[in-house]
Amino acid sequence: MRPYILAETNWQAVKETEFQLAVLPWGATEAHNYHLPYATDNIEADALTSEAARMAWEAGHYVVVLPTVPFGVNTGQADIPLCLNLYPSTQMAILCDIAEVLVRSGINKLLIFNSHGGNDFKQMVREVGAKFPQLWISTCFWFKALDGADYFEYPGDHADETETSLLLHIRPDLVLPLDEAGDGHAKKIKISAMQEGWAWAERRWTQVTDDTGVGYPKKATAAKGERFFQDLTTKISELFIELCEADLEDLYE
Repeated sequence: MRPYILAETNWQAVKETEFQLAVLPWGATEAHNYHLPYATDNIEADALTSEAARMAWEAGHYVVVLPTVPFGVNTGQADIPLCLNLYPSTQMAILCDIAEVLVRSGINKLLIFNSHGGNDFKQMVREVGAKFPQLWISTCFWFKALDGADYFEYPGDHADETETSLLLHIRPDLVLPLDEAGDGHAKKIKISAMQEGWAWAERRWTQVTDDTGVGYPKKATAAKGERFFQDLTTKISELFIELCEADLEDLYE
C-alpha cells in the first residue's frame, strides 16, 4: 500500500491523515504513432505523479494522488478510430464534482496534473475556483517542465523521442520495436501568425501527420528515459512540496 495513492490506500489511513494537497492526473486515450500504446499519456501521468508523491511524502508532506482521468480533449483526432474524446464542458463538469468532494473532505489545495497537450484547464480553473473559493486550484503540464533538448536529439510533442524514451523506461513491454514506428514527420501550418505563435487553431491531425506522431522517435532509449524520468520527477516533487507548504494567505511577494 502506498498511502499517497488514493486508489491503493484505505479508510483507516485516510481518516488519520490531514492531506495538504490533492493531485489529479489527467491524460487521454489516443493513437501514439504505430509503436506506443493508446494509454501513453495515462501511463506517464501515473508514473510521474506516483514517484513525485513518494518523494514529497518521504520529505514529510502529505500529498494524495487521485485516480488518473484517462480521457482528454481529442476533437482534432475525430477521424482516427477510438481516439476517445471528452469535450471541455464535460471536463469542467467532472472537475466541478471532484472539487466538491475535496471541499467536503477538508482539502483546500488541488493540482491538476496535465499529461495531454489537447487539454487546457485554465478557464475551467477560473470558473470552478469561483464556485469553490475554499479550494485553491492550480495546473501544470509536465511536458514543459524541462528543456527536452538537454536530454534528446529530436524532441517533438507527440509519440516522439521523449515519450518513446519514457515508455521504454516505464513500460517497455508496451513498446513495439522502433523499426515499426513511423518517422513522426509533421507538416506545419502555412499561416505566418500561427507559425510565430501569436495566433492559434486546432490541428487537424490526419492532415498534419501520416502516422499520428509528431517528432522522430527512433533515437529513443530506455537510458535516456530513465535519466529524464529521474530529473523530471525530482522537479515535480519540488512543486508538490512547494504547494503543500504554500500559505494561501501569503502567496505573493
